[in-house]
Amino acid sequence: MSLITTNIDEAVAVLERGGILGMPTETVYGLAALVHQSEAVGRVFSVKGRPTTHPLIVHLSPEADPTLWGEFNNQALALAEHFWPGPLTLLVPRTALVPDWVTGGRNTVALRVPAHPVTQELLLRLRDGVVAPSANRFGRVSPTDAIHVAADLGSDVDLILDGGPCAIGVESTIVECIGDSVTVLRPGGISLADIQRVVTGAKSSQDGESRASGMLASHYAPLTKVLLVDSEATARSRASELAAQGMSSTIINHASSVDYALHLYADLREADASGVDRIIAVLPSPEGLGDAVRDRLLKAAA
Repeated sequence: MSLITTNIDEAVAVLERGGILGMPTETVYGLAALVHQSEAVGRVFSVKGRPTTHPLIVHLSPEADPTLWGEFNNQALALAEHFWPGPLTLLVPRTALVPDWVTGGRNTVALRVPAHPVTQELLLRLRDGVVAPSANRFGRVSPTDAIHVAADLGSDVDLILDGGPCAIGVESTIVECIGDSVTVLRPGGISLADIQRVVTGAKSSQDGESRASGMLASHYAPLTKVLLVDSEATARSRASELAAQGMSSTIINHASSVDYALHLYADLREADASGVDRIIAVLPSPEGLGDAVRDRLLKAAA
């Protein structure tokens, strides 16, 4: 059996027998295991090198009842109805169905219904939830193509289900819905403005305890040092300064935030592979997907 496949039956068999799988989503590729198979979930943590106290996101089929997994207040229900399937993760109080090894012992659970058709078919056939943090080593650049997963994890993963390049390119937006508050913990494929159009009073806060994926100060990082600038002109000037010091560099910038999100991780990987001394990244404006791109670049440079 080849490491990379398009055969969903093979992927189902791997997960059902307790294996781990590279799984496509519309955001990035995830490292999947069935929620209730503790050894398989343990392998996900081990292969990634991820602390077991760092909670995982549970991915559900559009046919699943999310209220079996979490307690949804009116705001969470409204967001789920508006944005699912899609790049939105909701952090809500967990039910007894969710095991401790998924949540890091917390009393909340992160839930998402992905929009990728291949993954939806996979989840429908499994009739269970899967955990699926990004399919890369912990803290490193997320994969947006099956080839990236193979390059990062190799034979440490049992199979990679190829669903083509990811359509969005950055991780899901994580929104905490606890009590009466609605808080964006991680910007992603859905902007704060999008959230605020559905629920009033939503705010953004990436500070405090790391209670959801991607909240650590340093994350999504290539091996090459990343320098951040505010404009293309400043980037070119900085590249000239580095060249005068005998250092090579590459500039990352895109005309639109959508293109930036789509290509960001591939750009970082390509720069790493090229062997340059520095990556100079131009920060996009914070509107829409630009907020998510800025977040990933700030953490990549931390």
